[in-house]
Amino acid sequence: MSDFRKLSDSVWASPQITAEDVREAHGRGFAMIVNNRPDGEVDDQPAGADIAALAEQLGLAYRAIPITPGGFGPEEVTQMVQALESAQGPVLAYCRSGTRSTLLWSLAQAASGHEPDEIASAAAAAGYDISPVRPLVNQLAARAKD
Repeated sequence: MSDFRKLSDSVWASPQITAEDVREAHGRGFAMIVNNRPDGEVDDQPAGADIAALAEQLGLAYRAIPITPGGFGPEEVTQMVQALESAQGPVLAYCRSGTRSTLLWSLAQAASGHEPDEIASAAAAAGYDISPVRPLVNQLAARAKD
């Protein structure tokens, strides 16, 4: 059963998805899936290539922006901004628990000039805490306003 959590009108985060979840995402009108989980974190994890193949078969765009635990950098933030800007509709981002996807979304939102308090509130409403990256969210948002 899916655990898609709404971060904004156009982005949802989820724990690890399966083929069934990809089909559900398609049925719910998602346009893109963003995989933020590196392959091989656990033995029973679905391979990103399998998720990608099914997504593409169903007409969903697919992006892999793997984030290792504790590993957010400018390149990943830029890739997430680009993925969200290129999406032709709602985006479903996933990782092991949805946390890395939410943190990366938060950084991308800040880099795009969104207000940090609004970002934090949206994440909290979805059940995620962005405090591990909040200082960087504040910096990126301030930089985007300059």
